[in-house]
Amino acid sequence: MKIERTGRGASTSAVTSSGYTRRGEAATAVRPGEAPAAVTSVLGIPESEFTPRVRDAIMSLMQEVDSLRRELEHTKRRLDEAEKSADQDHLLPMLNRRAFVRELSRTIGHSARYGTPASLVYFDLDDFKQINDTYGHAAGDMVLHHFAQTLMSHVRDSDIVGRLGGDEFSVILSHAGQVQAHKKAEALAETLSQTPPLWKGKPIPLSFSYGTFELLPGESADSAIARADEAMYAHKKR
Repeated sequence: MKIERTGRGASTSAVTSSGYTRRGEAATAVRPGEAPAAVTSVLGIPESEFTPRVRDAIMSLMQEVDSLRRELEHTKRRLDEAEKSADQDHLLPMLNRRAFVRELSRTIGHSARYGTPASLVYFDLDDFKQINDTYGHAAGDMVLHHFAQTLMSHVRDSDIVGRLGGDEFSVILSHAGQVQAHKKAEALAETLSQTPPLWKGKPIPLSFSYGTFELLPGESADSAIARADEAMYAHKKR
């Protein structure tokens, strides 16, 4: 097929652009093993130039592109898995402290930018060491799992739960001021008290303290956690 010039540079640019478009379509539309006629049709290569060598080169290129695409998708999945693993607590199915602090910083920034309230709830298990000493470390791990699962199953999808370390947990409540946060903390505490974990068929009574704090614009995540921690200790003294 011969392309004739009917105008100046605009015609040449149009043909070149069309050629690039057809080549882009070929990378997605043609797969290894397809008939040479299909490749010829997509790439716009004249039949006289479509020799076996050209055909083999094109098919080899198509296979390489397809292989690179699969490799890229596999690498992306591995990176996603690695990122998720780095954010998750080593024992519990929730965010670790590093990831929680990052999400807390984002929430503070979002709250300041859009003027929407957000609050922090801080939970601390009392006498957790005594649980380990009395029932064993396996029971202690079970208690932590129970505590974490109860928190996560009684908050909204927009809320964020994390383990700050040891027996300390925290919840970011989006679109919640101090009053709403305090009410939610009381409801969570009531649920935790009424559903103690069972170890070998017997309940393990839990004692815990909690505190709430409404996030302030411009505050750091560490400062917010420290304030919530202070509120929790004030509750514990009472």
